[in-house]
Amino acid sequence: MSDHWSHLTLVRSSRSALRWAAFLLGAAFISTASAAPGDNITIVRDLAGRVGPIIGSALACRDIARPRVQLIADKFQAVIREASSNEAERDDLTRLLDRYVADGRTAVSSGRIDCRVAERQLSDLEQSIAGPSLSGALAPSSAAAATAPTAPIQQLQQQPAASVSNVRGVTDREIRFGIAAPFSGAAKELGRQMKLGIDTAFGRANDAGGVEGRMLKLVAADDGYEPSRTLDAMKQLYEKDQVFGFIGNVGTPTAAVGIPYALERRTLFFGAFTGSNILRNDPPDRYVFNYRASYAEETDSTVRYLIKLRHLQPRQIAVFAQQDSYGDAGFAGVAKAMRTLGVSDGAILRLGYKRNTVDVDDAVNLLRLQKTPVKAVVMVATYRAAAKFIEKTKDLYPGLIYTNVSFVGSTALSDELMLLGPRFASGVIVTQVVPAVGGYSSAVMEYKNALAKYFPGENADYVSFEGYIAANVLIQGLRKTGGQIDTERLIDNLEGMRNIDLGLGAPLNFGRGEHQALHKIWGTQIDDNGKYVPIELE
Repeated sequence: MSDHWSHLTLVRSSRSALRWAAFLLGAAFISTASAAPGDNITIVRDLAGRVGPIIGSALACRDIARPRVQLIADKFQAVIREASSNEAERDDLTRLLDRYVADGRTAVSSGRIDCRVAERQLSDLEQSIAGPSLSGALAPSSAAAATAPTAPIQQLQQQPAASVSNVRGVTDREIRFGIAAPFSGAAKELGRQMKLGIDTAFGRANDAGGVEGRMLKLVAADDGYEPSRTLDAMKQLYEKDQVFGFIGNVGTPTAAVGIPYALERRTLFFGAFTGSNILRNDPPDRYVFNYRASYAEETDSTVRYLIKLRHLQPRQIAVFAQQDSYGDAGFAGVAKAMRTLGVSDGAILRLGYKRNTVDVDDAVNLLRLQKTPVKAVVMVATYRAAAKFIEKTKDLYPGLIYTNVSFVGSTALSDELMLLGPRFASGVIVTQVVPAVGGYSSAVMEYKNALAKYFPGENADYVSFEGYIAANVLIQGLRKTGGQIDTERLIDNLEGMRNIDLGLGAPLNFGRGEHQALHKIWGTQIDDNGKYVPIELE
């Protein structure tokens, strides 16, 4: 048994669910004599979720003899070979079993199951499979099938799939997701709005019956937008709150901590609020899916707009960026856009500030030292730091063009600037990964109606709209997966989703080599009243 089984997801298994596992493994395959090949695959997936944790918990106990465990593992591998019609199916089933074996190991190491329970579960399983090999049971002779006991199998098949689920975060009534985001500190509005949008989408879905009768629930953990706190937040959600997957995590530096944690456990990391390329590997990480366009795409649109439509020279464009991986990602996007236009990126002026502060004095002083006049600043910042920079440079550089990427927090930025006065806000540009919330598209209207229903008094916001759209993409994937929900099956279904129409005016697509649904960028600009109006970027 490979050591990587110890790095994956914990499945919450009740004693009754494990009794079902023993019964299923000993008898259920008899019922597949007349089943189609696809039905066999479904049964093996179901069994992997029950047998895998028993194997894993036994492996974690030193007093349990390895040959006993190996025998069961070998028999299950034989079942996988018999049920699979091709190598891809076999590999998929093997990965799924690996995941559940790791769950069992974690159950012991975390103290959720002790070795006495693991021994009892293993013994029950051994008794259930005593006799003919499982691979033989998968396709018994017609005579054997005719005499096999069928009543208990029929009773089992009549039970709803949800009632025997033992996938982490999935019960017969609920599917639980987690979000690690700032709910305190200088960026707390980003976390609040992202959670608000996801909760709105979940509320709308739940009113329509949820997913196969299961209600969607979002559990939050505060990391303060500090990567030093992200690991604890992820652990709280995964180990204590037992979430099925993560959705809407906020930030690039925090994602640099959160993604490895999720990947090691083969857990879904979906719709994070960041456009960084660390979430966009080629080929993509299997468990990481993005709704939004990247920062490179946002800044590319901005640079082209400034040069082609505003007729600026490349040397007249500076970058004001947070001093971390978020700022690095945005700056890299500007540099790439310059190179694409045939301009050297070596002379780009970068101004910076420290994360979770509004200390922009060094950036302002460096800007004042420039001999070449700067006429536009591409800002890769959060709302308070961006507002402070605009406040301190507005009078020094009349006519300076300020642009921001979507992560800034559009509504919060406008509010901060309007407190200073309309002249600070008017003309500030923000690129968006959703349509203008002041518009009347079907997606915007649906979002606003749902927001008013579930959170009366909350205003439409670009961040919460993004959370709402990302959550709806996930909900479509969950519904396509059906009643037998597990991570591997959900990912397979997500990768098969094409031309998703949510009323955005742009189709969304996933694939095995494409885990970013959207590539479109919208332009918006703050008017004299602090409202965002659409602008053309091309």
